[in-house]
Formats: sequence, C-alpha cells, structure tokens
Amino acid sequence: MYEFAVTPAITQLRRPGVTITEVASESLAEELDLAPNDRIVKVNGRSVRDYLDFRFQTAGETELTFLVRKSTGESLEIEFDRDEGEDLGLTFEQIVPRQCANECLFCFCKGNPEDARPSLFVRDEDIRLSFLYGNYTTLSSITDDEMNRIIEQRLTPQYVSVHATDLKTRAYLLGVDEKRADIFDKFQRLLDNGIEIHAQVVLCPEINDGKQLEKTLRDLAGHYPKVVSTAVVPVALTRYNTDERLTRVTPEFCRRTIQQVEKLQKEFRRTLGTTFAFLGDEIYLKGGVEIPSRRHYGNYPQIEDGVGMVRTFLHGFEKLLNGFQTEAKRLEAVGLARQYFRNSRTHPDARVPVTARAETTLPIERSRGKKLYGTILTGEMFAPILAEQIARYNALSGARLTVLAVPNTYFGGDVSVAGLLCGKDYLNVKDKIAGDFVIIPKHTIKSDEPILLDGMTFDELRSRFNVPVYADDMPAFFARLGSGK
Repeated sequence: MYEFAVTPAITQLRRPGVTITEVASESLAEELDLAPNDRIVKVNGRSVRDYLDFRFQTAGETELTFLVRKSTGESLEIEFDRDEGEDLGLTFEQIVPRQCANECLFCFCKGNPEDARPSLFVRDEDIRLSFLYGNYTTLSSITDDEMNRIIEQRLTPQYVSVHATDLKTRAYLLGVDEKRADIFDKFQRLLDNGIEIHAQVVLCPEINDGKQLEKTLRDLAGHYPKVVSTAVVPVALTRYNTDERLTRVTPEFCRRTIQQVEKLQKEFRRTLGTTFAFLGDEIYLKGGVEIPSRRHYGNYPQIEDGVGMVRTFLHGFEKLLNGFQTEAKRLEAVGLARQYFRNSRTHPDARVPVTARAETTLPIERSRGKKLYGTILTGEMFAPILAEQIARYNALSGARLTVLAVPNTYFGGDVSVAGLLCGKDYLNVKDKIAGDFVIIPKHTIKSDEPILLDGMTFDELRSRFNVPVYADDMPAFFARLGSGK
C-alpha cells in the first residue's frame, strides 16, 4: 500500500480510491452512470491512490475496466471502450498533502500569527505537489514507494530544497540528524533515471552563505543539465521568528551575495551555456541593485519562486507603453491629416506643410474615454518600481493612478513582499485611497477560495472600502491599463 505520510504526520486513514467531484454533461463518464462521490478504486486491476494514479493508468488506454465504489456503498465493475484521446469528463478531489517531518530553522509556519488561516500551518512535503505545482520537497523523508512512483510515472521535474550540499550544514538547517538529511543517493538515483530537478537554496546569513553557498552551487552545477537550475532566495523572518540562530537579511548582505554569485553566474554561462544559479528578485530589490535582463533568466525556470517576476513585469509594462506610444503616433498622424485637409479646403491652391504638431495632435486620453483614476496597493519592496512605471503610464495616457506602498503589519519583521499582504494591512491604508477604485494583487487571495492570509474574506474586504476593490493578476492588470477601464 502507498505510504502516504511519515508516521508522525499521519492524522487519518485514507480510503482506497479517488473520489469523483464532478461529471461533465454529455461526457463518456455520464454515459457510464458515474456520479459525484463515487470512488474509482482500481483501473484495469491496478489500485488507484489519487488522480495522478488515475491519469497515469488511463493514459493511452482504449480498453478500460473500472472498479467503482458507489456513494451508496455498492461496488461494481465497469468495462468499456473509448476512442483514442477521448476525455472521460471527470473531475476529482484535491490531493491531501503529505506532511513534512522536518524541523527547519527557518520554516515559515513558525512565523505565522496564531490567527492566520489554517492552511498556512500545513507543512507539505509531497512529491506529487512538486510535480504538479512546483512545490519544494527536501526528500529527507521520501519513501522507497514514492521514489519508485516518481520514476515509474515520470513525475518530472521535481523541485528540491537542497539548501546546502555540506551534510552537517544541511542537517542543521533541517533540524534532523545527518542520516535523515543525507539525500544524495536518492538525488543521484532520480537523476540516473532521467528525472530532472530544479534545486532551491533558502539563504540564511552566517549558516549556508559565503563558502558554503559557493560549494553548494558548484556541486549542483556539476549535475547540469539533469539539475536544470538552482534558485537562491533569502530567508524571510516575521516578527514571530524568535530563533536566535537566525540572522536577518540586510541590504549589505544582499549586495555581497549578488557580487559573489555574479562571478559564478559568469563562469556557468561560459562553461554550461546557462546562468544556472538564479537569485531571487528580493535580493536585488533589498540590495538596491538593478534587476538583470531577460537574457539572464533564459526561459525563467524558477519564476514561481520569485525569480525573474520583476523582469517579466517590466517587460510586459514596456510592451504596454509601446502600444500607447504607437497609438499616440497614429492619432498624431490622424490629427495632422485632418488639419491638412481642413487647410486644403480653405486654401485650395496652398501648399500646407504638415507641421504644428502641438496644435493638431489629438490627446490619447480622448480616444479612450474616461481616464483611469484610482489607487494601486502593493508591498513596500515592489512599490518604487511600480510607481516609476505608473508615472510613465500616467504621462502617456492622461490617467491619474497612484501607487501606495502597504506596510505588512500582520507578519511584521522584514516581510515586505506584495504576496504576503493581508486584509488588515489593506484596511490600515484605507484612508489614504485616492480615486474611483482600488487594485490589489490577486495572489494575496487564496487560489481556490476568496480568502486572504489573515482569514478575512475578499467580500468582507470589499465591504470595508468606499470604492470598488479589484484583485488583478499581471495579465488582468495590463488588460485594465490597456483598455483604460
């Protein structure tokens, strides 16, 4: 049977099979009389543990046999054929995360306020979520069954928190003994079986920085291209992190780290043809150093870890502004043409030069209707960058948008990223709002439920403001600015 969790983390027995939550109308599953709350226990005689198993065992199969346990308790076997590539029309329950058994010094769960939403206290260590969503695992308590599953089902890539290749340092950071911390045979087995790995280093000053960091990056680069990339991100300490072994990240520390890693990046680009080791955006922002170019990040292999997000934003914003400038030139040409023809009709024999641009240009804001007038809320770290771009946008579009940096009073400490802002933080700046609406970062709201990190619902937050509140991700934000609505 699949060993779903380390013994200390088991809180309940799992039922066999995977539960159906939705059946698409007029689908093959509906024809088979499958219904929500039915559980598929086996596919072609093989046990199903979750929807990843189901997907793996049904992939490419046209002749299928399901052992189904109906919601009534009845068990039945369903044999059927399907066309190649035909979708069954099934949606399944979410995966219950396998929980972590480490005691990491810097675990963010230790820095949560007591009233934070419950999901923030779940410490997942799940190779399935690593494959599906890029969640990091340490591999320190991975079972043989899980190892076999990664290899058999080709759950690649995997995202692994290495932190340090020096065993004593790694064990110290994870809060486990060296035997548990030693994952390098497992690591090598995954690589030998064609599983790609993206590694992570959570950088803790005076523990795994300096020479330890260089050793770690060189050791991991030695496995390129099977180890595809490594992200180096700074430890984030809230006011609730009281462990005296941890040192806060300072601007000076960030600048030293950038200087150190840049030398290695140049070496890796020369020897491997890739930057390989990428620093988190927060290190550049906190150190007051310019974000690297798009070329530096390649195909952005670790963007979900906050590596290259700012550069992606700046690139997207530049395209937006270029679009406005192109439109402005078009309108200018239209205005000049109109002036020319008006003058031509008044003075048929005159040769009217196409000049006087200031008098003939149509303001771009007139072509877009009502000008945007509102406030954009973001974290203190990103606010200066966003404010600079919005000032350019305002100048081109005639909009009146204000960027307001929101202090993170909920977590406190050195937490200043936009993604960790909470409902209470937004309400603290409510009296400073200017304009007809407010925009907040969408990623501060839970992806599958409209709730913020402190447990406040999005509806409650909106009800506390006197103007509409919009939650935009990057595409929606650019679309809003582009349309002027």
